[in-house]
Amino acid sequence: MNKKAIFLIFSLTFGFSPIFGQTFKQQFDDLFSKKDTLGQQQLLGKWEKADNNDPELYVAYFNYFAKKSKKEVVTFGQNPKGNDVFQIMDNDTSKKEPLAYMYGDASYDYDILKKGFDYIDKGIEKHPDRLDMRFGKIYMLGQIEDYENFTKEIIKTIDYSAVNKNKWTWADSKPLNDSKNSLLSSIQDYQLQLYNTQNDNLLDNMKRIAEAVLKYYPDHIESLSNLSVVFMLQKEYDKALEQLLKAEKLNPKDCIVLNNVAQAYKLYGDTKNAIKYYELIIEHGDEQAQNYAKGQIEALQKK
Repeated sequence: MNKKAIFLIFSLTFGFSPIFGQTFKQQFDDLFSKKDTLGQQQLLGKWEKADNNDPELYVAYFNYFAKKSKKEVVTFGQNPKGNDVFQIMDNDTSKKEPLAYMYGDASYDYDILKKGFDYIDKGIEKHPDRLDMRFGKIYMLGQIEDYENFTKEIIKTIDYSAVNKNKWTWADSKPLNDSKNSLLSSIQDYQLQLYNTQNDNLLDNMKRIAEAVLKYYPDHIESLSNLSVVFMLQKEYDKALEQLLKAEKLNPKDCIVLNNVAQAYKLYGDTKNAIKYYELIIEHGDEQAQNYAKGQIEALQKK
């Protein structure tokens, strides 16, 4: 399940239209696939009058406004996105690097998108166990790079998981299988999204999310590792090691944890312990990890 891209299209529950003999789901899906925004708007108004407590109504409204707010643009720049990228080359054929790239990008009209956020907020308020609604909102906040509210919504979801004991539902309000792990694995994806921005100003966001997870799930190794990475990047190596050694106790053979411990000791200037943990990687890791650890030991021994 790709939890970062679930906002279009959510599955819609069954609500019957007395006019067409079809479900609201069938009508909305059909209109959405045809990109008939006027038809969608008219249907949503009828749907809301028929049943304004239907959770799928709020999902549909969110989809409608999210799609309507999106504007496709052609961009020139040095950091291409997506698969459709055109290279602009210099007339001098000896220069192999492109001068620039032309690629498709997306922007969003926030005034329109806000209406979608307003509807999904109402849906979450009425149906707080619907994890797909929460993930849909988080996804769109990430798309518009509103990382402060992105972080706040993730933390709200983590906090609520302690209230509903991870009794999450998904589309059609059906129970979500293995809901705790689904939640935590998605949060790990969101952490990676923040990390991949390479924006040091977002390290605090990563820290806040990791701490929120560990408040309720203190044995979550990934969050201990995330917290340690933040501390390492902030050059607080003693704090990084504190988190990593907790993670090692939980799984002494986790090579990602062992590598992070070795890296923290190396940055801390403790060559002896760094080598000790690279040797543990050789003991427990696969061939690729073993070769990497051997190279690190050789480099440390030459210092």
